[in-house]
Amino acid sequence: MTGAKTAVEWLASVAPDPDACRWEWERNPLGVALLPAGSAWDVLILPGALGYATLDVLTRVLDRPGPVLVDFGDARMGFFVPPGTAARWLGTGIRTAGAGTWIVVPYPGRSSPGGVRWLVPPDGSGMLTDPALLELAMHEAAAALATENDG
Repeated sequence: MTGAKTAVEWLASVAPDPDACRWEWERNPLGVALLPAGSAWDVLILPGALGYATLDVLTRVLDRPGPVLVDFGDARMGFFVPPGTAARWLGTGIRTAGAGTWIVVPYPGRSSPGGVRWLVPPDGSGMLTDPALLELAMHEAAAALATENDG
């Protein structure tokens, strides 16, 4: 299977009806589907500037972080983390999507005409970003952003 195909299968597996999810992705002109968080992954949602700086730190220490989404105008960035993370997360300015929430997910491997897109697409392996590592990267990124703003 190609990476995009396995990624589609992995993402669609959390949908109440995976076949309907794939159908929606194929026919929705925006190329998105609404998927429930909390079973295979949670999402930590960072403000855009902090998200980009955090992703920069992560890519310096990891070969490849878990999937990362970015929304309209790069205002927010979502890092896919293990399920249960959202319920335990404490962090000012960080939104979470966990059990009982749904997120808009673009079709992997295809660019969407606007809105949500993948910065780091899922590879189908189920790899997620370690929340402890993500937190450390956020602290380093926030410190770097504060230094830039002070200078």
